[in-house]
Amino acid sequence: MIQVTETLLTKEDFTWRTDLPNWLLNEYQTFHQTVTDRTFPCYFGMNGELKGELRYAYVTQDDWSNLPRALTAFLALFNDPAHKRHGLFVFVEPFTTEGALDDYRKQFWSILQYLHEVDKIEWPVESPRDPEHYLWDFHFHGEPIFVFGNTPAYKQRKTRHLGNSMVLGFQPRRIFEGLKGTEAGGMMSREKVRERVAVWDQLPKHPDISHFGDPTHNEWKQFFIGDDAVPIQGVCPFVHKGMK
Repeated sequence: MIQVTETLLTKEDFTWRTDLPNWLLNEYQTFHQTVTDRTFPCYFGMNGELKGELRYAYVTQDDWSNLPRALTAFLALFNDPAHKRHGLFVFVEPFTTEGALDDYRKQFWSILQYLHEVDKIEWPVESPRDPEHYLWDFHFHGEPIFVFGNTPAYKQRKTRHLGNSMVLGFQPRRIFEGLKGTEAGGMMSREKVRERVAVWDQLPKHPDISHFGDPTHNEWKQFFIGDDAVPIQGVCPFVHKGMK
């Protein structure tokens, strides 16, 4: 297996590091250009990238072992209040040939399952294990995290197309404090972003998009939405270790 450098990357690392693979450098440039476009819908992502507040990691097709270490290091930043709005974006080495959306969806859930399998910290007792429960959320290292997939297979939902790589965004729930679905600030910010997303995508809000805690909502469906406006069918591919 190819060994990935064990490092949590910053924006500056892409300008001076000589040990990063060319595919990663190219994908980061595409990511940077996309999210800093002045019309990009997500204010938080744009500002975080411009200010150097985001963190990055990467995995190859043959080796995902860097991801648990990078995610653990990223979560440690949250012990410093100055980092509470940071997000982590993980680049996955591109397929040799671009895949269909379902190919990326399968790999996305395989990566989350891998993270869960190697996680040594038990989920909180009160956290649902069943993804069909409306309060289910993914946990790693004891932290509830919202994870969302972006891939080149998104052709209509352009906001989810960040280059030739699949890019996984990790946002610990703590960064949404004050921006929760039922709070005035959260509702206003969310609606502004969604209006801008609709302009970029030329599609209505995906029917599976809601806010955490909505009893009519399954959070897992929001992790990897369709390239359309059709509700996701079927069961969640993720299985908690305690339910096997």
